[in-house]
Amino acid sequence: MTNLPIRKVLQKLDVAGRMVRWAVELYEFDVQYKPRGPIKSYVYANFVVELSSVATHQEEAYFRWVLSLDGSSNQQGNGAGVILEGPNGLLIEQALRFAFNASNNQAEYKALIAGMLLAKEMGAKSLLAKSDSLFVTGQVTGEYQAKDLQMVAYLEYVQILKETFAVFKLVHVPREQNDRADLLAKLASSGKGARQRTVI
Repeated sequence: MTNLPIRKVLQKLDVAGRMVRWAVELYEFDVQYKPRGPIKSYVYANFVVELSSVATHQEEAYFRWVLSLDGSSNQQGNGAGVILEGPNGLLIEQALRFAFNASNNQAEYKALIAGMLLAKEMGAKSLLAKSDSLFVTGQVTGEYQAKDLQMVAYLEYVQILKETFAVFKLVHVPREQNDRADLLAKLASSGKGARQRTVI
């Protein structure tokens, strides 16, 4: 579907030169003209997501260490999925089950803190962290204000940990681009095969 003037080519065979040859070539494939119609809003949303994923891939090339994280809280328990990718193909995946109650946002913060501590332990100097939690990402980047005392405490600890890296950046990614960490977090919160660890 297009708004280009191809309709004239398909319906008028008396045009000159190359257009006639194109009309004959296209005629054998039974190509039909249909107007495009209005552009739906989801097209713009997909475009924005595509642009953000390109920017994220460019940032990944700059940072030597990339952290993907997700937290999960449900009736079965609380946990976090942490994936740390380093130079020379280094890959560390952890499913951490927390031995205490936590909300989903607290689990997200705990996943970030656990990942930052792991990266620090591995000697990372520049770290790009990716989370699908808009809440945590917004608070750490300063777009959202932390009001709950527990969230303020987590945020302050993350700010302290940020200072241990020469370069640190936390970006929000769509859930589809964070599926491995999400799977680890769900595995941890279900209690199946996850290592128990308390963060903070």
